[in-house]
Amino acid sequence: MAIDLFAQINNAVIDLQSSQHQTFEQPLKKLARLLRDPALDASNNELISGLDLEAFLEASERSGGGMGNHKLAWPESDDDKQRLGLTLLLIEKLAEDPKYAINFGHHYFSSGSRKLISGVHGFTGQIIAPFVRDYKVYVESQGKVKPQLKISKSNKVFIVHGHDEAALQGLARFLEKLGLEAIILREQPDRGQTIIEKFEHSADVGFAVILLTPDDVGGSIKADVSDARARQNVIFELGFFAGKLGRGRVCLLRKGQVEIPSDLFGVIYTDMDSAEAWKMKLVRELKAAQLDFDATKFW
Repeated sequence: MAIDLFAQINNAVIDLQSSQHQTFEQPLKKLARLLRDPALDASNNELISGLDLEAFLEASERSGGGMGNHKLAWPESDDDKQRLGLTLLLIEKLAEDPKYAINFGHHYFSSGSRKLISGVHGFTGQIIAPFVRDYKVYVESQGKVKPQLKISKSNKVFIVHGHDEAALQGLARFLEKLGLEAIILREQPDRGQTIIEKFEHSADVGFAVILLTPDDVGGSIKADVSDARARQNVIFELGFFAGKLGRGRVCLLRKGQVEIPSDLFGVIYTDMDSAEAWKMKLVRELKAAQLDFDATKFW
């Protein structure tokens, strides 16, 4: 089984963060060793090219102040690439000399604590952990780390549904008429996955429509009345897509008198009326989300 290199790097950082004075050397050396993996050579060489770690440390030393009050002299240009390269070199230097690592941490990150290990913990939390996060982005993007606005052009629409088969089929056929691909979980191949794995794998879509249909009943244990509710899986998947896609890419279609969860009070929903005005409203939401489809097919 292939081992995820970045998962191992993250584990080393976690171990370093929770280490003590007697145990910090092993995860620090492991971290440096993992960062030297041949698979990372191209990225590492690009990052450290032309950098002078000793000059950086000398400039940092001139920042003055007492123990723990010195500041690292990061490039004034806020060059993320240089910062990554300098941190990479610094991790290597600290791993080669654990005594220097202790002194370095105490010198720059002690925060007044008398425990020497607090400096290592400070350096790990403030420098190494953010470095690993940004370093992974750099490696996986092959150095193209400039933020860009990415808008999904997917024509896939996930339908979250309960037991109302007529509502499900009516919605699915309408989406297909528009030229969109309706994703219904039960129709997707299992591939030996668990239900949650299958759901996550199928959730790579540009939009989600949530069918709130009166399939269950429930209410407060203190109340004598039960209200019609959507199934629990529908509410779970609603929360998932609201977090994954954002509320602007999730549309709630309510059929009948279904209780709206308290966390959703104020969220706009559309009733599936018999006159089918909901179709026009849904088309507007799909267009606002910039999905790729021909709205004229609605007519």
